[in-house]
Parts: sequence; structure tokens; C-alpha cells
Amino acid sequence: MVDMSLLAAFVVAIFVLSITPGPDMMFIVAMGGRGGSGMGVMAAAGVACGMLVHACAAALGLSALFGALPVLYHVLRWLGAAYLLYLAVRAFRDRSVPGGEAGADGAAGADGKRSGPRPRRAFWQGMITNLLNPKVIMFNIAFLPQFVDPGRGHLPLQLLVLGITGVVVGFCVDGSVGLLSGRLSRALRRSRRLARGLNIFSGTVFAGLAVRLAATPR
Repeated sequence: MVDMSLLAAFVVAIFVLSITPGPDMMFIVAMGGRGGSGMGVMAAAGVACGMLVHACAAALGLSALFGALPVLYHVLRWLGAAYLLYLAVRAFRDRSVPGGEAGADGAAGADGKRSGPRPRRAFWQGMITNLLNPKVIMFNIAFLPQFVDPGRGHLPLQLLVLGITGVVVGFCVDGSVGLLSGRLSRALRRSRRLARGLNIFSGTVFAGLAVRLAATPR
């Protein structure tokens, strides 16, 4: 049903795109840097789930609505920018360090020590950030059809297979990035000053992504 040569070309293309630093990768690096490997991997999983929703929407033709109704694109763009700014503010205000007081993202345990940012929260933040990025929707509209063979029929199913393949490849890359960034941060966060620097770095990344999303309408 899917042209295997086109599928192979798609895998190569999506892998190259996945290893190219972009908003999702920077978000995952920032989350891994703040909370460790688990947070980085869960953020990558959340991004992957967001991509899966986008892929299903593209297969069903829902993504085309954003081409026909530009106002929906802009509403989603501003919602995404606002959410990223919210994450930036939380990161800038976080004064916690491992073994210290509870911060904005963590809860104190029975011994008074910080339990760390919750992986579940990282998952949902990654998913919401990806879902509120209209550029992912426009990417699916412009990119996926290039690897579809109309002569084989079942166009929605072909789009869905491509979308799921892209999600798997993307998660393998992003999950590895989250894992490595978390391991690096675990060594760096032994210093209170460096821990604060990581929070500032995370906030700067989130704020930069928000500005980038808001400043580029298409």
C-alpha cells in the first residue's frame, strides 16, 4: 500500500530533520537540563504524542482547515507563544536545587528535600507545546504529501503510515537527546550556582521559542 522506496526516502529525510536543532529539541534539552534524564525522555514522549495527534489530523484532512481558515492558524500560534512564556516565567522563578527546597516544579518529600520536577508534568508540557505549534501542522500539510503515491490509493492510510513513521524516528532522536542532556545536567546541578544557571538557560530557551513562534506568522 505504501511505496517502499518513498518510505525509505521519507525515513532518511525525517531523520535529517530530527537531528537538526529546532524548537522541539531545544525544549527537550531545557527540560532535561532542569530535571534530569527522566524529565528529558518524558518531554520527548510528550512531543511524540503531539506529533502523533498532528499525523492523525493530517490523515483525516483536518490540518487543511488551517490553510482554508488562516485565523485558526494565528489563534493557535499566539496560544503556543503564551504557553511558552508561561513556562519561561516558571523557570526563571525556580530557585530549587536537588536536595534543597521544593521549587515551582517539585514537591518536598517527608525529609524536606526536593523530590524534583514531575515526569508526568514534563510529558504534558511537551505534548501541549507541540500541539500549540501551528508550524507542525503546516509542515504535515506541505511535507507528508510529497511521499505519497496517489496511484496506490488509500491516501489517508498512506499519510497515517508516514506520520507514525515520523513519530517513531523523531522519538528515537529526541529521546536520546533528552537522556544525554539529563545526564549532563545531573553532574552540573551539584553546584547551586550552576543549578540556577540551568534554570535561567531553560527560561531563556522557552522565552526565545515563544518570541520565534510569535514573530514568524508563516
